Amino acid sequence: MMLSSSVRCRRLGLRASSLLRQPRGLATISIKDDRIALWTQELERQQAVQTQAVEQAQARNEPLELAVKLPNNESFAFHGVAGVSTSIDVLKKMQELGLPKFQALVSKNEETGEILDLRTPLERSGALQLLELWMFSFTSDEGKSVFWHSSAHVLGQALEEKFQDKIRLTDGPPLSDGGFFYEMFLQDGLTVSETDFDELAKSIKKIVKARLPFERLQVTREFADELFAYSEFKRGMLHKIPEGEAISLYRSGPLIDLCRGPHVPHTGILSSFEITRCGASHWEGKELLQRVYAISFPNNAQLKEWRHLQEEAKKRDHRLIGRAQQLFMFHPLSPGSSFFLPHGTRVFNTLADFIRGEYRRRGYDEVITPLIFKKELWETSGHLKNYHDDMFMVSQGISTDETCEEHGHDHSHGEEEYDQFGLKPMNCPGHCLMFREAKKYSYRELPVRLADFSALHRNEASGALTGLTRVRRFHQDDAHIFCTAAQVQSEISHALDFIKHVYGIFDFKFNLRLSTRPEKFMGDLELWDDAEDQLRLALDDFGEPWTVNEGDGAFYGPKIDIVVTDALKRQHQCGTIQLDFQLPINFELEYDGADGEAHTPIIIHRAVLGSIERMMAILIEHTGGKWPLWLSPRQVAVLPISAAHREYAHQVASQLQKATPRGLFVDVQDGSKTLNKRVREAQVAGYNYILVVGDKEQESGEVNIRTRDNQVHGAKPLGDFIEDIKKAIDRLE
Repeated sequence: MMLSSSVRCRRLGLRASSLLRQPRGLATISIKDDRIALWTQELERQQAVQTQAVEQAQARNEPLELAVKLPNNESFAFHGVAGVSTSIDVLKKMQELGLPKFQALVSKNEETGEILDLRTPLERSGALQLLELWMFSFTSDEGKSVFWHSSAHVLGQALEEKFQDKIRLTDGPPLSDGGFFYEMFLQDGLTVSETDFDELAKSIKKIVKARLPFERLQVTREFADELFAYSEFKRGMLHKIPEGEAISLYRSGPLIDLCRGPHVPHTGILSSFEITRCGASHWEGKELLQRVYAISFPNNAQLKEWRHLQEEAKKRDHRLIGRAQQLFMFHPLSPGSSFFLPHGTRVFNTLADFIRGEYRRRGYDEVITPLIFKKELWETSGHLKNYHDDMFMVSQGISTDETCEEHGHDHSHGEEEYDQFGLKPMNCPGHCLMFREAKKYSYRELPVRLADFSALHRNEASGALTGLTRVRRFHQDDAHIFCTAAQVQSEISHALDFIKHVYGIFDFKFNLRLSTRPEKFMGDLELWDDAEDQLRLALDDFGEPWTVNEGDGAFYGPKIDIVVTDALKRQHQCGTIQLDFQLPINFELEYDGADGEAHTPIIIHRAVLGSIERMMAILIEHTGGKWPLWLSPRQVAVLPISAAHREYAHQVASQLQKATPRGLFVDVQDGSKTLNKRVREAQVAGYNYILVVGDKEQESGEVNIRTRDNQVHGAKPLGDFIEDIKKAIDRLE
């Protein structure tokens, strides 16, 4: 039964004056008083306990030695008191030392991986004498995540102010691709729409101006259950928290929410908001919920830049450019599977051939493996247990015991009726069969590097399918390295160098993330810890900054994810390097060691481009459809001025098409339109070079050169132009 505010206050022995005052202009609803009454009582109780704990810590005077790491990679030493000093004290020390100012949002204990509020007392980690503490600003992934999470609470407060007792908030997380949302259930058929955005924006502005502190309480399950008695949604989320796991609440103004945190110190930091859209979802497939999406930044300049990039992203949408350039298409009869048109196939094949060339230089062997395997393979690999929902399974109903000598192999094709097969979502199990069955390897032959461009299938939800970025059928530049333990470090270093080389050609900036053991994993902890340590050492040796992404490893091993930043400052996870001690054991893989004994190899899974389809989408948007010459599906257009010059134009095209081993992609545009119109159409179509030929060029064996950006280079002998273009392609320009 829901108690009124006055009744609950009397039961708790609280007076109205004991409730925390709210800044003027911030509205309340009935349930807020009940929440605040309970919060206030518990806060007062915990403050007394915390004061005593701090006094005891001060009395112990246990030294706290910190190596503080800053966003600009500077560091300094901080000497404090364990259980007393906070990250705010660290910031004060920075000011005293005259270190560069920055807006710290949260800190991170490097030993535990825990992200902390700035007000949280810092403790020593076991017997460690020196603790590493990272300070994060909005420029970091950790800082952005916390900033947007805190902003979601502000949005939740604004929504409660608007809908009063007709709203029940559910979840308000930050989004990995930027921004956040808050989800809600509205009673009496109420809805939220774009017409509400202005009112919500005004409320948010007041909340930000009020500089409301984010306060944290760790509470019992029973306390939280009573606090959220008004909301079946919050109680449902509460009951999903595992027994023994800490339960924490955060308050900012009248909003009190079930939340792990951490959060920024106060709402004033969240200065620049924009509500972007609204949508709908369902609570556990039942009640209809509504969502409001938004994004926020520390200042208006960053918000203005984001708006500009959003407009640019709309123009560069790979689906629009793909249609305009006739690169690919989709059809509902094969959802999530791309049809590459002739010009799109040119790009696809050029990317694959580029990687093939690197394979030859770097000691990889390309192989081709089957598309479909019996379920027994997926049971051995662990995919059937850990990846079943993402696989396409097929039943086989043919039953025959005939042998197939006439087909060139001597085994039976006998099938049990209704045998199950799975379309492969990954190449690794097939490569394991190849390593095990093709021959017996010696340690002298390792590492064995097997590369594969075979099609893969993953059963993505239909609602998640998006152009080339989220598909069901795709191709990876997938490779698996079978090596000894002594070779792991050098092989990972070589793979990182491979990735750095390729991304440099595409002009991508990138960062590295170590993804560690997930909740569902195969193998024992000791193997996992060893694998993670190996990757840490390789990353340290590589010399580029890297971060840890806790719990995001594959089920069979930890991995290094390589995240690229495109021209629109968006991040994409493309390349990956995964260390796997488990799969070789599952498949009983062996090689002959130097001691004459059988040993189990280690597998390194790696991809550079990742999905070729997805990389094409990223490159389209990164370049705005202006392909670099070496990758362009339309490299040269030859335009005869009149019919009298058509024969020469075709001669020019023929020589260009033979200019390189793969041949240039050349078209003759000899239609009836005016020359200026044909030049413009060739530029819009994206031809890197437009060659105009008339009487002068025909007589002298020249071509008149201009680019798609209308840079006019003038006349040049055809032979010289061919040499220039060959050199540019060789340089991958």
